[in-house]
Order: sequence, then structure tokens, then C-alpha cells
Amino acid sequence: MEPAKQMKDKSGRIKPNKLKTRRPFSPRIDGPRRNIDNSNSSVPQSPSLIYGALPVLEALRASGRRIDKVLIADGAREHRLSEIIDLCRERSIAWNRVPRETLAKHLDPGANHQGVIAFTAAADYVSTDEILENAADPALILILDGVEDPRNLGAILRVAECSAVDGAIIPERRAVGLTDAVAKSSAGAIEYVKVAKAGNLNRLIEELKEKNIWVVGTSMDATIEYADWDWTRPSALVLGGEGGGLHRLVAENCDVLVKIPMYGKIDSLNVSVAAGVILFEARRQRSKDR
Repeated sequence: MEPAKQMKDKSGRIKPNKLKTRRPFSPRIDGPRRNIDNSNSSVPQSPSLIYGALPVLEALRASGRRIDKVLIADGAREHRLSEIIDLCRERSIAWNRVPRETLAKHLDPGANHQGVIAFTAAADYVSTDEILENAADPALILILDGVEDPRNLGAILRVAECSAVDGAIIPERRAVGLTDAVAKSSAGAIEYVKVAKAGNLNRLIEELKEKNIWVVGTSMDATIEYADWDWTRPSALVLGGEGGGLHRLVAENCDVLVKIPMYGKIDSLNVSVAAGVILFEARRQRSKDR
């Protein structure tokens, strides 16, 4: 191996080679531990997370990377932020202003995020029109109203693939997207299930009704059990997020609400388990109907 080259400063003195005993730099998924100013760097810091005004801006300009969402710190004054926001709006990418501490949770201490980070998607989204136009007859569509845990979404997509749904639709905001964690939890299903984002679930529900697709929500207070519903009809199953269930307006706009009866001391199932119970009942009825 050749000896490391010696560097000289302006006065001609030889600078000590501080890097010769260190391992080659290997980027971390969530950014380096040292406080490195990446404001002039155009190289993305990881395959799933980009931070710093210029790297995020260039990723948005390139249109080659699947940007899932962008977080901007409250009070951030970086001059490039207005262009970042404009590009998010132009490309229908979800963006939110959040407390600066929220950004810090995603990075190692000292990372110079300049008030902005972007999450890239692990898979491509499709349009809701593509799901509806290519749905089977009768259609079986899954709508998720605010699932925030990536492990839950991954498990749901696995169930969706195994039960052969026509596609899954998630909200643009206040919900997890197709992150690397979701891809891992889906055990490969993310490559096969069509996933779309909807800006307004209530508007989507009305569109489904116009296409004669029954919109079936879930609620512990429902009077109809899931197995008593006729799933041989074109149906869209709507599942709520962790803890809160369906939002009020979403629940009110559903054609019908169904429940999974509980027989133990706990009164609810994990959302991914509920998805499996109901979707496979739908498939059982449809197989029986043939």
C-alpha cells in the first residue's frame, strides 16, 4: 500500500495526516454523528433520509427519488425553504412544519439539518385512478385512516397481498408512508400491493360510492358483525389508525360500520390483525359464491 500523501499549508509546513489511522467513512442511515455542515453537499446522506436544505432541494428538483414527505422546523429561515415548499406542492408531496426537536429525533446529535429533512419512499405510489380502473369485479379495496406505525402498515400490506386486494389507499398526511421499515415489515409484499395516497379520504369515499363500491368502516360500536356483511359486493374496507380508530367524518360517510366481536377481556385487536380477519372473511365468502 502506498503511504498517504502529505499535505502542506500555505506556509509550506507539512500538515499531520489525521485520517491515516481511521477507517474509511461509512455513511449511517440516520446521518453522521459529527457536526458536519452539508449545506454545500449534493450527495444524499442515506437511502431513506435526506437532510439539509440543498440536498433536499436537489432531490426534489431531480424528480428521480420517491420523496414520501418533508418536515420543516418551526422558525427555520433557510432561504431555500420557500422553493422546497413550492416543489412539494407542485409534486403533491406531503410537508409539515414541526418543532425542531422532532427533526432531531430522526438524526444523530449535532447533525446539521438546517431545519429540513425529507423521507424517501421504499416503493412507488400509484394513483387512486389506477387502483380503481384495474380493480377486479367485484372490487376489494383497502383504505387506511391514519395508520402511523410502520410495522403495522407493513403487516397490513402483507395481509393485503395474501388476500389479493386490488390496492391500498392511505392519507397524504398524519399517516406513515412507504418507508424502509414498512418494506421490511411487509416481508416483500410492498413490491406487489398497489398503494396510493389520497389528499381527502371523505372525497375518495364519495368517489367510490359513485362507482357503486360499498364503503365498509369498522367500529367497536357497530351493530353488524363483519361476517354478516355481504362481501361478495364490490367493497372498500376502511380501517382506523392505532388507538383512535376512524375519524368521525370518515365513519359517518361510510355506507355501513361492522365490528369484530371480542370474547376475551381485551376489547380490540391490533389493526393489522383486524385487517387479516376481515379481508380473509371477504375472500372466504367470494370463494364460496363461485
